[in-house]
Amino acid sequence: MRPLEVRRLGVVPYAEALELQKRLVEERRAGHIPDTLLLLQHPHVLTVGVKKDGRSHILASTERLEALGVEVFDTGRGGDVTYHGPGQVVGYPILDLNPDRRDVHRYVRDIEEVMIRVCARHGVEAGRIRGLSGTWVTHLERGPEKIGAIGVRISRWITSHGFAFNVSTSLDYFGLIVPCGITDRGVTSLEAVTGRPQAIPDAETALADEFAALFERDVTHSISTS
Repeated sequence: MRPLEVRRLGVVPYAEALELQKRLVEERRAGHIPDTLLLLQHPHVLTVGVKKDGRSHILASTERLEALGVEVFDTGRGGDVTYHGPGQVVGYPILDLNPDRRDVHRYVRDIEEVMIRVCARHGVEAGRIRGLSGTWVTHLERGPEKIGAIGVRISRWITSHGFAFNVSTSLDYFGLIVPCGITDRGVTSLEAVTGRPQAIPDAETALADEFAALFERDVTHSISTS
């Protein structure tokens, strides 16, 4: 199997993570590094994808965002607006999809499957909703709620950006936006659906294990700076 390096980086400001991804994409394209999975958390931040109406889905005023310490960034990933913050594991795969995985649809479905499998480890049944990306948990009273969001970028078949999995996230912050531009669905976390405290390091380990298994990679080196 091809090697996968997992880097667990702790809490990283969004702008810093963006620059790191750009550098790693070029290093991966040049063959200087193996496929790499970055796992980290961000301070409170709203990121806006390439959809033209993304900024209109920010509900809070600039003054309120500043008071809460929430930054806003335009990004080069797909999708709409989403929230990142403490208690949420963000995964940025830097993968070369050549030669056998050059399929954007398959790639997104595979990322969803990674999060579905992590939920299953906790006895939580998660799945997909046709026409919507991400990983969803169905609540009997509230209906489907998103537990994992996806927004990817693929440049000449090298991937960046990725997914955000809500572990112990403060869900109140999602009230600042229309998450991913979806008005009739809620957001949840692993802690909320299990009713039990969930540790970020455990979630990172599960995500790395399931990612390596599904993408048929061998974790040959794991770096933790948290």
